[in-house]
Amino acid sequence: MIGADIGVGIVGLGGMGTLHAQSVRDLGAAVVAGVDLVPEQRERFAAEFDARTYETHEELVTDEAVDAVIVTTPNRFHEPIAVASLEAGLNVLVEKPLAHSLESAERIAEAAARSSGICMVGFHNRHAASMAMFEDQRDRDRFGELTHVEANYVRRRGVPGPGSWFTDPELSGGGALVDIGVHALDLALYALDFPEIVEVSGVTRTTFGTREDVADPDGFGDNWDAEAERYEVDDSVSAFIRCAGGQTISLEAAWATNREESMDFRVRGTKAGAQFDIGDTNLRILEAGTAGRDHYADVNMSADETLTGYADQDAAFLEAVATGVPPETNTIDEALTVQRVIDAIYRSSESGRSVTLADARVSDAQVESATRLD
Repeated sequence: MIGADIGVGIVGLGGMGTLHAQSVRDLGAAVVAGVDLVPEQRERFAAEFDARTYETHEELVTDEAVDAVIVTTPNRFHEPIAVASLEAGLNVLVEKPLAHSLESAERIAEAAARSSGICMVGFHNRHAASMAMFEDQRDRDRFGELTHVEANYVRRRGVPGPGSWFTDPELSGGGALVDIGVHALDLALYALDFPEIVEVSGVTRTTFGTREDVADPDGFGDNWDAEAERYEVDDSVSAFIRCAGGQTISLEAAWATNREESMDFRVRGTKAGAQFDIGDTNLRILEAGTAGRDHYADVNMSADETLTGYADQDAAFLEAVATGVPPETNTIDEALTVQRVIDAIYRSSESGRSVTLADARVSDAQVESATRLD
């Protein structure tokens, strides 16, 4: 039992917070506290996990039974909770993305660098069986030099609650890119071992969420009312990323678009390629050879379907807490790189040109000043 003697507090007691709490409990750690603004959520959580509950995170970080904090709130609140926890010397797992903005993410990273606690970021798809098998084969040089990743996380219709914090840019920091595209982007960078990024080009679109007549056959966006709700975020993004070593990444992410849904992830290498669905337990390896006759050779690998990325991720977090050894994966530096690429995609879309991670974001005031000078 990895988590024995570790007390965990959960901030944000909705579906994601409950999922982490169940995982932590299964791993042997004690869920000792929870935080939520909604009284009903606190009551339910206290009953299910026999945990103390608080209305604010400031109360939780002073609870002496808490050794580690898992943050599952809307993105805007990641920073104050993570920073307060790290300043108190606690260990922190922050759900993706690291923050709602690059500046906020950088402040979390600065707090982590000063803290005696560890900080991990919740990209659970790295721990799925498909990715674990890919990593093993990559490390055995099965694929040769990796050249390109095609990363898709596309829903045909699947906007998460118009009018909720997901569609409010002040709370989320973005739409489909920040919510689900971030999974595909992180996995692509992780597959390539986080290469140096040279250039980013992207286009974000808001096409469906502002339309009152949009079809929603599966009822994903419950009680759709485009006129009454705030919807100022992207519902699709197309991006291309060029790396210093010549590797490239193409990214497609959407909450809603007129194409079939896909979580298809494809990696091209000079010896072989790989294909799997993000978060899945199956991996397909594509090769070709000349033995006997010129031929294609496809290998299908399958793992236990009961193994989840969430469980393995939480186990890695608790292991790091228990040993005091900083994690080798889901690091804050990696999450900060992902946040920088997200920021660059939005800047590219706003400017209509390719950008680098080092390019400064141009404020409205700077644009107005430059226009006057012209």
